[in-house]
Amino acid sequence: MTLLGKRIAVTGVSSGIGKETAQRLVDAGASVVGLDRNEPADAIDKFVRVDLSDASSIDNAIVQVEGKLDGLCNVAGLPPTAGRVPVMKVNVIGLQRLTLGLIDTLNDGASIANVASLAGFGWQDSASAIRDWLAKADHDNVEALCDELDISDERCYFFSKEVLIAWTLINRWSWRDRSIRMNCVSPGPVETPILKDFIETMGARAEEDMRIMDRAGRPEDIAPLLVFLMSDESQWIRGANLPCDGGMSAHIQCQMNNLN
Repeated sequence: MTLLGKRIAVTGVSSGIGKETAQRLVDAGASVVGLDRNEPADAIDKFVRVDLSDASSIDNAIVQVEGKLDGLCNVAGLPPTAGRVPVMKVNVIGLQRLTLGLIDTLNDGASIANVASLAGFGWQDSASAIRDWLAKADHDNVEALCDELDISDERCYFFSKEVLIAWTLINRWSWRDRSIRMNCVSPGPVETPILKDFIETMGARAEEDMRIMDRAGRPEDIAPLLVFLMSDESQWIRGANLPCDGGMSAHIQCQMNNLN
């Protein structure tokens, strides 16, 4: 599989899954535009500093990307310990603002891949709140809307990923006339800088997940799937939420339906 000649933007490029994805894209021949608050140590073709919690920073970053893109990997995200307002701003609102702001920059046939999470499993149970969030949310009303929808600090990470999965599905054909596709990947617990924060916040649930799993995931487990979604070979995958979690989502579904 080659990505020679493709220009792809990656958020969260300085660490974890974003860093690994950028390196693998480069190895596959792509030109990488990295977006992050922190400049990456690894060489990429262009770096744009951005704070996804700040609307003006996102708008400035969109301008600085310059030139056309063939893909966008939305990898950047905050852990649950960051609190509900920053989490919802970065994991959902900022991601959406950046993505929609880059649509005109994307070439026809481009691919968008969002990194969601196993934490978003069962998003259907939150469909009513998700609809309200998507209809009302912006950078300025996050705290008030969290109050209205009863999204606490403990709940925010789950909800942010539920919203992201639903938003991905909603946009399955939004740009079909230009053959632009959107999908998301839902990892289980992954050994990244935020894993400790994730386990701390999830408590007993995270400990149980880690006990069942043979191991935590690694960035190199997730990045190849994102690279594939940037390739022409993935053109018929649209609006999909692809689990990459060591079997955890399958385990949960089997338990829920007494299939074990």
